[in-house]
Amino acid sequence: MLFVDFKIPDYENFDKSLKKLLEKNETTIASLLERKNKNYGNFVRPYMETFENLDLFFTPLSHLNSVENSKETQKAYEASLPLLSAYHTKISQNRDLYDAFSKIDGTDAAQKEVVRQELRDFRLSGVHLPEAQKKRLEAINLRLSELNNRFSQNLLDATNAFELIVEDPEDVRGIPESDLALAETERDGKKVWRFTLQIPSYMAYMTYGPNRQLRETLYRAYVTRAPENAEVVDEILRLRDEKAKILGFDHYSELSLATKTAPTDEAVVGFLNELADASLPYAKEEVSRLEALAKEDGVEKLESYDVAYYSERLKRKELDFDEEKTRPWFEQGRVLEGMLDFVSELFGVVFKEVEVPVWNEKVRVFDLQEGGESFARIYFDLEARESKRGGAWMNDWQTRHLDEKGVEHPASAFVVCNFPPSTEAVPSLLRHDDVVTLFHEMGHALHHLMSRVPERFVSGIHGVAWDVVEFPSQFLENFAYERVVLDRFARHIETGEPLPEAMAGKIKASKNFLAAMGMLRQLEFALFDFLLHQKLYQGDEVQALLDAIREKLALVKPPSYNRFQWGFAHIFAGGYAAGYYSYKWAEVLSADAFFACFADGEIRKEMTDGYRRHILERGASQPMNALYRAWLGRDPEPSALLRLYGLSGEVS
Repeated sequence: MLFVDFKIPDYENFDKSLKKLLEKNETTIASLLERKNKNYGNFVRPYMETFENLDLFFTPLSHLNSVENSKETQKAYEASLPLLSAYHTKISQNRDLYDAFSKIDGTDAAQKEVVRQELRDFRLSGVHLPEAQKKRLEAINLRLSELNNRFSQNLLDATNAFELIVEDPEDVRGIPESDLALAETERDGKKVWRFTLQIPSYMAYMTYGPNRQLRETLYRAYVTRAPENAEVVDEILRLRDEKAKILGFDHYSELSLATKTAPTDEAVVGFLNELADASLPYAKEEVSRLEALAKEDGVEKLESYDVAYYSERLKRKELDFDEEKTRPWFEQGRVLEGMLDFVSELFGVVFKEVEVPVWNEKVRVFDLQEGGESFARIYFDLEARESKRGGAWMNDWQTRHLDEKGVEHPASAFVVCNFPPSTEAVPSLLRHDDVVTLFHEMGHALHHLMSRVPERFVSGIHGVAWDVVEFPSQFLENFAYERVVLDRFARHIETGEPLPEAMAGKIKASKNFLAAMGMLRQLEFALFDFLLHQKLYQGDEVQALLDAIREKLALVKPPSYNRFQWGFAHIFAGGYAAGYYSYKWAEVLSADAFFACFADGEIRKEMTDGYRRHILERGASQPMNALYRAWLGRDPEPSALLRLYGLSGEVS
């Protein structure tokens, strides 16, 4: 197979090399347009290959700018944005390309879907507009790409700029030893503990830190990061609104839904509010339990910076469960290998570790094999470091497809997390939440890597509607709570003993602990995002909208200084604008699919075989609702989501 080795780019000359590649692609496309008897094989396939070549060249830089961020990556990346924006705008507004696609018929469902999506995307790029409006769209797209990058960089810089030095041992009492070992440092010859806004460090103190004042200090720093992003947000919203109107939509949310499965704005808002109404009675009861526990400590008013701390305390009290105590059973390397073992059995593939070039010594790489032959490759970069942006994600690189000559190309992908870093003295021990995160990102990767679609634009995750792209990731993460799966890798770091039955039961019980509060939090984000894009909000109006939503959904009201929007990278630096609802929309499919594949504590292999065949292998060769019906013979049951979270019975 034609795997491409990862190479560190020549940062200094990257923009020049990119410009040459783009010019070469334009020449190729011009020659394709000159072909007399155009058909799918001699026109569409070589056209798609120009996109694959661009991804192979540019993805390593964009990836490194996220995982090994430096002045060099920033400079090269920022210099590339105008070139890429102008190129994509030129291609997407090329009327000759649109006309050529209009005359091509695919011979099967996947080819027909490629043509359908291309014609739709040409129209959404303004191919039909007068030249002046095309130029304006080009300027908007370029500026938006610059602003998205600025938002992300501001957030990363602000995250790295803050530290909290704790000197009194009493202020770290109760924090797990593994977290303390990572926080411990020396200042002026004295042992102190350093906490940052990097998620592993931040969450360690917010969850276990006994000093309420220090928790608020950390919290305030976290929710007021990057105030310069306020202006970035306003400009992004203005440009999105203008773009939507140029393309004939009333507002940006309508433009967003043009490429998704949700039918209308009303359907999305109604769906979110329906979930909120179902969750609120449960959430109110959960908050009352937290408030009662906090009052035992003399805390009369539960604040946002208390929630994680008292949630952990309540979990220990009611479930006798301290997630920190699960860590000795979840050593990072064993978890990874156990997960791969599980996936191997679930879907009939083999993972073979390979030695290939990587960007960091901690990265591990595996080939996916079937019948002794490698057909895909996956890179795991799992540990936090200051040069890596926060969070966890999957990023595709190569895409499985056939080129014009019928040569098969493999898929490859990166899975990135921010787990506690390992040292020679301290292994990377995961909380169970981290295990769930790894399974989630692996679900995304499998959706890309297991594809058997020969058409590049609808292979793997390409062409998948954004509001169902989370389906495979959420599906796989549900297995991370099941004893039959945990038994594959949960071994004590020192004794090798398996996870005790009682602890496995508590992990399962913890899945839905305070689930309604978690549901409302996600619905708050989703409604804020979607309503924010239904008309133009600016300045204080953005905060006013968020406050109005919180009046109903935030049962613990955040303090007035909270500026969540300054750090909402999903919608201002990622692809979730007017689409954050997708997490819950897709979760209806994932919950329904999980119950179809796992029943009475056992995996139903005939169903997982069908899931691989109809969902993972088919990519976006048909819309997801059609693939789902082909698999189960019906649409997903919305009630499955409430059942998954234990929100379908009576409130206690």
